[in-house]
Amino acid sequence: APPPRPRLVDKRVWASVEQEPAQVVEEMFLEAESRDLDHRREWVAVVDGNRHQLDLLGAAAELRGVTLTTIVDVIHVLEYVWKAGLSLHGQGTSALEQWVLERMLQILSGRAPLVAAGMRRSATRRSLPPAQRKAIDEAADYLLSHKQYLRYDHYLARGYPIASGVIEGACRHLVNIRMNRSGARWSVRGAEAILCLRALVKSGDFDEYWKYHEAR
Repeated sequence: APPPRPRLVDKRVWASVEQEPAQVVEEMFLEAESRDLDHRREWVAVVDGNRHQLDLLGAAAELRGVTLTTIVDVIHVLEYVWKAGLSLHGQGTSALEQWVLERMLQILSGRAPLVAAGMRRSATRRSLPPAQRKAIDEAADYLLSHKQYLRYDHYLARGYPIASGVIEGACRHLVNIRMNRSGARWSVRGAEAILCLRALVKSGDFDEYWKYHEAR
């Protein structure tokens, strides 16, 4: 059995509508580096597989000499596998669920390339027309192009998170609940200010910030 996951402490959240993704990644690394100046801890990032996002993370880690474990959200992978399964089985059937379950268990065991190859073989043997096998080829391409981020057997053994639900939950709580109210209209500057203040409150940093604010 894997060791129990560590208790979450000193959680910090923030969001921006004003900054570019590269600036947000830079802030993220500055925050992480302030907690681990000597790079002795294990650095982990959970993402949805966006290529630009992956490139930014890789460049930032290389610049600082950090060994970063980047994990693609397993739910995002599941979406590709599910669409591939629909090309072979009907919606809502037990055959579809069983097909997806078997392949996801293999992916979770670190066998994503084998799953990709098997998908393609199955489509070829069935002589599926191009339109029907499109989702299968897209899923196989995704698994192969992201295989370095799909080592779920290793991640689970280390106790790493493999899904971004906690991040999406923070987005809903931090951003949507406050900003997406009926009739609300925001300027970019005003929205950024509100998000910064809300992030300070939700991270437990507001009291310290307010001392700084008053001193200024």
